[in-house]
Amino acid sequence: MPEKRGDKIPLSSTKSDAYSLTADSKSVQNFYELIENLPMVAVQGYNKKREVIYWNEASRRLYGYTREEAQGKLLEDLIIPDSMREDVIAAHQNWLDNNIDIPSEEIELKHKDGHLIPVYSSHVMIKQDTGDCEMFCIDICLQEQKEANEKLYRIAHFDNLTQLPNRRLMEFELSKYLAVAERRPESQVAVVFIDLDNFKLINDTLGHHYGDDLLQAIAERLKKEIRSCDLLSRFGGDEFVLLLFDFDRTESIYELLQRLISVLDQGFVLDGVRYQMTASFGVSLFPDDGSTVVELMGNADAAMYQAKESGKNSICFYTSDINDQLVHYQEVTALLRNALAADSLQLYFQPQIDLKNGEIYSCEALLRCFDGSSQPVSPSIFIPIAEKSGLINRIGDWVIENACRQLKAWQGTALEKIRVDVNLSGRQLTNQHLADYILQTLYDHDLSPSQLGVELTENEVIGVEGEQIRQLKILKQAGVHISIDDFGTGYSSLVYLRNLPVCSLKIDRNFLHHAMENDSDMAILQAIITVGHCLGLTVVVEGVETADQDSLVKDLNCDLAQGFLHARPMPANEMPLFLADRGQIKER
Repeated sequence: MPEKRGDKIPLSSTKSDAYSLTADSKSVQNFYELIENLPMVAVQGYNKKREVIYWNEASRRLYGYTREEAQGKLLEDLIIPDSMREDVIAAHQNWLDNNIDIPSEEIELKHKDGHLIPVYSSHVMIKQDTGDCEMFCIDICLQEQKEANEKLYRIAHFDNLTQLPNRRLMEFELSKYLAVAERRPESQVAVVFIDLDNFKLINDTLGHHYGDDLLQAIAERLKKEIRSCDLLSRFGGDEFVLLLFDFDRTESIYELLQRLISVLDQGFVLDGVRYQMTASFGVSLFPDDGSTVVELMGNADAAMYQAKESGKNSICFYTSDINDQLVHYQEVTALLRNALAADSLQLYFQPQIDLKNGEIYSCEALLRCFDGSSQPVSPSIFIPIAEKSGLINRIGDWVIENACRQLKAWQGTALEKIRVDVNLSGRQLTNQHLADYILQTLYDHDLSPSQLGVELTENEVIGVEGEQIRQLKILKQAGVHISIDDFGTGYSSLVYLRNLPVCSLKIDRNFLHHAMENDSDMAILQAIITVGHCLGLTVVVEGVETADQDSLVKDLNCDLAQGFLHARPMPANEMPLFLADRGQIKER
């Protein structure tokens, strides 16, 4: 700051000599009038004893002391927190004695009422070549900036709904603790994936508002059960991740998770109605199950899915077998994705034979996926994985499209009268545009709806209602044939046979095989056929593999048979050869 020796000039409207500075320039006077009126910059002046000699209006607003209250008071008695007192005195003395400046920095200073205020503080020493040097402090309040930063931090690191740490903060905290644990062999860490069971049902039936209320209630209940040193975070959706640190034994983890299962089992009241909620828990341990965030998180996630497979509402610790299953899951998922991208999936066709005349009545389109060898991957393996991975809708659309494409190719040949039935998954049935897609695909290939059938397993149609039934009714009214597959393996409820727009039943192969040896199974098989006929349904028996089985289903007045005795699944190009050996196709 420039300095000239001369007359004393006032630094404020007060006439006190305490507010004066050596100067003889009008510009200096104007400068101090300016800083006196700066609304956001607090300026204070102190003599070499650190007594206040200047205190502008912004200082009053920032620290709460009026000019009269501050005048003559010691710096360390006004705005310096106790923890900084000795350091501030020493720094000021060091500047006076050794000409070592006090650095500018962000610090927290004390308000009159005791709370701390974040400021950016700079310091200027003037008249050092005299015996009456003065220090001026220029403080800019950072409170709004700090609050904004804290708000941004919370947005970036905490879940807005539950106020729990989010995935980013959880993974950061886990990485920090793993770094410590690497240097302390006795340290133990557990990563617990928590996935709510059937939470989607709450959102779908009650709405997302109730789902959000439930998530908040679950978060609060879980937090009350864990230690202060542990970390519960919301991973996303209906998933939570719990980090457990420094536990004494693995059994204590299991005991904690059992408590969490118990508190969830108490149920939650939403709008006056109590709802039960369960969760599946997957656990991975450091260092046994991984040494990095990615490994531990991935293995805990895999263990959680294994808990789901085991019936939900259970706890599963990661094992090498789970890893093998995970690797297999990833391999098959990659195989399916590549097959879809390359359009290399294949449809095989298995005829259904009219037992009255031995002619082909229809055929089932069966999906095949090859892994590079001549042997296909079993549908019992890749279909469940397609369901879990979310690929089932794409695969289902591919099947419908290619079945229609094949029907179109057979037009004008001996195969044009055969209906092709495709399998639908339960997830496809939840698509409110399913009927439109199927009918549009038939239209695009210039096909009649009666040329296509759809099959749903008994377990997939249990509980269907509303929009799902509407989709099936649209298809049946248009002429699409609808079959219930694997009948007898589920609840075998006659109620949904009455409510659903069903055209035929396909009896599961196990009933036929057991009926050959067991009178009870024989009675059940006969009863299903009788009930089907009474409801006006066509009855198909699957798994006919021997002449004796074929004779039995004929004696029981079954309509159609499907099985290796009559035909194995075959690619489309073998169907004409098969027809050549069977004679004329039945017209409907």
